[in-house]
Amino acid sequence: MQKLALRYAWRALTLFAACTAVLAGCADNGDTNSGGDGNNAGGGKAGYTWETKADTSKWPIHAEKHADPSAAYSWLEMILETSARRVDRVGAKPTIIAREMVISCTAMFDAWACYDAKAVGTRLGGKNRRPEAERTKANKEKAIAYAVTRALEDVYPEDLAWIDETVAKKFGVDPADKSMDCSTPEGTGNTVAAALIAYRHRDGANQLGDEKGGNGKPYSDTTGYKPKKAMGEEQDPDHWMQISFADPKDPKLPRITPPGLTPHWKNVKMVGIDNCEQFRMPGPPKASSEQMKKEVDECIEANATLSLRQKSIVEFMRDGPRSTGQSGHWLRFAQDLSRRDKFGLDEDVKLFFSIAAIAHDAFVVCWEEKYVFDSSRPYWYVRWFYKGKKVKGYAGPCQGFKTITAEEWHPYSPDTFVTPPFPGYPSGHATVSGGSSKILELFSGGDRFEFVAKRMAGELTEASCTTYEMQANEGVPAKDVPSSRDMDLALPTFSSTAEMAAESRMLGGYHIRVDNEDGLKLGRKIAVTAWPRYKAYWEGTAPEPK
Repeated sequence: MQKLALRYAWRALTLFAACTAVLAGCADNGDTNSGGDGNNAGGGKAGYTWETKADTSKWPIHAEKHADPSAAYSWLEMILETSARRVDRVGAKPTIIAREMVISCTAMFDAWACYDAKAVGTRLGGKNRRPEAERTKANKEKAIAYAVTRALEDVYPEDLAWIDETVAKKFGVDPADKSMDCSTPEGTGNTVAAALIAYRHRDGANQLGDEKGGNGKPYSDTTGYKPKKAMGEEQDPDHWMQISFADPKDPKLPRITPPGLTPHWKNVKMVGIDNCEQFRMPGPPKASSEQMKKEVDECIEANATLSLRQKSIVEFMRDGPRSTGQSGHWLRFAQDLSRRDKFGLDEDVKLFFSIAAIAHDAFVVCWEEKYVFDSSRPYWYVRWFYKGKKVKGYAGPCQGFKTITAEEWHPYSPDTFVTPPFPGYPSGHATVSGGSSKILELFSGGDRFEFVAKRMAGELTEASCTTYEMQANEGVPAKDVPSSRDMDLALPTFSSTAEMAAESRMLGGYHIRVDNEDGLKLGRKIAVTAWPRYKAYWEGTAPEPK
């Protein structure tokens, strides 16, 4: 209890300093740095103003096209594109996305491992190791192609025709070749994929929709979770409640109210972690506490003073309509590292496997904690603390910031995706970012990243607005802001990029600060715990598969 009290006392001090910094910069809507260029980070922790002090002119650009990609790099591009196609149809479901990606990236690794002198696969161990004479780059690439194709066919059945007609043919795969003859790379790829697919069909995710407790649909909840209060009832501020969204197909249609996403995810098998018990968390402050009120007030202040730069940060880390979630985002950062350090096939396979694995493992651990604490989101906290009162906040596209009722308060996001449909604590963005950044650091041998993300402020939320409209105050267009919405976001280190991801969730109005801070710590702890297991697979020291 004493440690918990000290912890919250520390948070109170940081929040006081943060809110003071925000209020000091409110006069011109958060865009009042000395040059008036809209690049002031402002808001919340005085976190990211230091980024612009670095000379980034020679830093490479995030997510640039690779001039000479390895087969693994090219396959990852197809994995991300296939995931984005599903997101186009059903929306972003980050836990499911991460599992889909780890299956494809693990299939890639397991096929590659058969042609390595030491590495062992995750399902068949070293049983399928090929003779030294067969360990050629061409055989590795062919086995990978067949293994990844089979994985994609399984997790994206609705895209089967596109995968077989477009993806497979691009990489020289014959979809009809189902050989399991491991004396050929085709058979090797098919064999490792079959073992992995069979394992994942019963990994607790309910991919097939046939597990006890589900409703017959793929990935349906098997725990029977229900929110403590339904929409329309008086909320319990210490528990999560659903939020309705505008229909993305037609805003005039009845609003959509998504259920809590995958409450059963705690049951899904991980790659580098055996169980979640070792990662128990203290939980968020209670709604009745002074600490919670301070955290909510910080979120309100940040929402009411977002600078152009902050809006860019929120959208960069939130991703767009074809979002591949935090797993896809950090696999893109892994691709940056691959280009920077000129990795080849072997390094890429190990790197992408590790990042896909930590993203998946982090989501599983995070989701257990989310549904243990079942905590609410700023959307409802603001309505609870300021019921019937007015606050300053984001007023909608092209409207800047206005004094609005608490019931009108809205995160910086489109009405088609107001806030992620699941409990808040701990933040999934922060947990996966903390874990993925730590793995990138461990893999590369250091924290240096040094990339620049090119963004356009408001491109996902206020695409048709001028900067003057975006930063308006009480209906009056802003004057001393730049006309350009172009932004350069510096990514100097892996750890600071993860901190930016975490901070973006508070700035965007999706989380209170404690969700993010504790999420970062949790993700880093998961990574340090799982890293030896990931590495053991390519070092050949992993235990026999269970």
